[in-house]
Amino acid sequence: MKYFKRRRIRVAGKGLGKPSFRDDDPMTGVANLFDIGLVFIVGLILSLFSIYRLQELFSETSDITIVKQNNQNQEMEIITKKGKNIKAMKVTKDTVQGRGERLGIAYKLEDGTMVYVPE
Repeated sequence: MKYFKRRRIRVAGKGLGKPSFRDDDPMTGVANLFDIGLVFIVGLILSLFSIYRLQELFSETSDITIVKQNNQNQEMEIITKKGKNIKAMKVTKDTVQGRGERLGIAYKLEDGTMVYVPE
């Protein structure tokens, strides 16, 4: 606890005036740097969420679908969130057989983006 006490130093030439205080602890400013870094990190995270409009990830009533593509091996993954449930499905090139219903048409544009058009 002796490091937290302030030392009294008489200023020369002032006589019986009020003594000034000096802080001898070199680690005093480190706590302030940590606080500034923490505030900066939280601000950066909040700004990234607002830029990419990802606030809905924290809402319990929102439904979100994210399509993610791995550039190394060209695998796609579809991440869906309905309420509190989150599912991740990998897209494969396997073929299946069976009866079904046509839901829409998917187009791949020249720039590589895919567009799904429901009927």
